Amino acid sequence: MNSTHFERAIFISWYCSKRDCKFCYLSSNPNISQDPKKDRRTLASIFAEAIICKACGWKVEFLSGGCDTYTDKELLNIIKTIYKITKQKQWLNIGTLNKQQLTLFKPYIEGVCGTVECISPKLRDEICPSKPLKEIEEMFKIADQLNLKKTITIIIGLGETIGDFKHLKDFIKKHKLKKITFYRLKPQKGTIYENKQGPKTKYYVEWIKQTRKAFPKIEIVAGSWLTHLDEIHLLLEAGANSITKFPSIKNFNSKYARQIEQECQKAKRIFKGTLTKLPKIKELNSLNLNKTLKEQINIRLNNYLKRMKKPKQ
Repeated sequence: MNSTHFERAIFISWYCSKRDCKFCYLSSNPNISQDPKKDRRTLASIFAEAIICKACGWKVEFLSGGCDTYTDKELLNIIKTIYKITKQKQWLNIGTLNKQQLTLFKPYIEGVCGTVECISPKLRDEICPSKPLKEIEEMFKIADQLNLKKTITIIIGLGETIGDFKHLKDFIKKHKLKKITFYRLKPQKGTIYENKQGPKTKYYVEWIKQTRKAFPKIEIVAGSWLTHLDEIHLLLEAGANSITKFPSIKNFNSKYARQIEQECQKAKRIFKGTLTKLPKIKELNSLNLNKTLKEQINIRLNNYLKRMKKPKQ
């Protein structure tokens, strides 16, 4: 029996210098006041979340955040510490990075993620005007030079059609991607998608099915929402290796968490890790961190564990 697992993206900030991707909540109000320093997460909360991921057997999907939030030195500290916590090299999804940055981060990262989101050429130009595909491809060329792996994110339901799969197929081939993450559109209030519906399950599954057929060895991560968890077994059967986009701390050991584990069983997959059994935390004592930061992490860990332990439906 094949196995599957849950992947949780660790967000390191809510700030973004772009803010005009049409599906993103940040595009709903161009006057939203943001400050790259004020809209960061605390180091304690970031590291505490990484510790929870390690203890629960969740893979870190990637370190994610808006563009232009941290200095390279600050990013290096975060990446290096999460590497120490998880004992795994990480993927970075923090905008396009240059050769100097990737060289600096290389000892602690597995690869880089390009936020392609939409693969239909004209449609993508409209939806992500400040994230030209050319910039992502330039980053991928640098990744090749440094022997780093490459992945992309794709959102299904933005207005593309299944006929556009040919563009995705060509892109994967061209850049020899090792991994791809699919998300279903969740319409955000105030955006151009506010009154739209997300993709039908059958259509969403078809994208994964065609990707698996064209690329038997690529790693496929599929995201779902609480309203569509009954599609997870279909996503796995279509070829997804793992699942993501579930608020796993907030909904730990809830009916939703139990449903996900059941969906994996339904797809005849062994679920690695847990979304329902409270973990025991041991990693903190072995980390070489200053006393104040350790105390702050402990506070965040206790808050997370209380939330996870809280009875739910």
